[in-house]
Amino acid sequence: MDKFILILAVFFTNLIFSQNNYEEGMTHALELWEQGKPNEASDFFERIAAAEENEWLPNYYVSLVNTTQAFENLGTNKVKDLIAKAQSALDKELNIDPENTELLIVQALIYTALIADDPMNNGQKLAPKVMSIYNKAEKIDPKNPRVILSKAQFEMGSAKYFGTDTQPICNRIEKSLTLFDTFKTQTAFYPKWGREQAVTALEDCAK
Repeated sequence: MDKFILILAVFFTNLIFSQNNYEEGMTHALELWEQGKPNEASDFFERIAAAEENEWLPNYYVSLVNTTQAFENLGTNKVKDLIAKAQSALDKELNIDPENTELLIVQALIYTALIADDPMNNGQKLAPKVMSIYNKAEKIDPKNPRVILSKAQFEMGSAKYFGTDTQPICNRIEKSLTLFDTFKTQTAFYPKWGREQAVTALEDCAK
């Protein structure tokens, strides 16, 4: 009986130690990103992902960091490498959970970055895929503010290009702001981004 209790104690001690390491690592990686060090943040998230195979968030952030960087390097030779790293990390998690709305959003953003980088070759091919992904994500989780906002922002770009009415899109951006105020994160380090973007987008609507 004493031996059994000892085994349990060791198990739970290791579990708590591992969880503390995960939390400390994720906190540090996010801080690196906030400090404007995306490469270091991405590398750190990759190491966490390799050590914590049951956690989807490290690979999510690898993908998100590199996708964000791709948008900031449009028209350069860096885009292809950034997107390749983002897609590789994302695929690992989408293969496990293809209906995770946060992962689907990043997939749509990857395609959007490719469109923005080379609209002539990628626009017609990838735009329908982006909308299909957002429609799927919205069907899965219609109260996710990042789904509503990201879809609206993608539609806004198309509406402005073709000169169509943007008011219905602005209404959806406003709806996303309401959802940001009520959305409950599921776990520690769950995605929280988007509210500031929604505020800016809504201000643009008023101009």
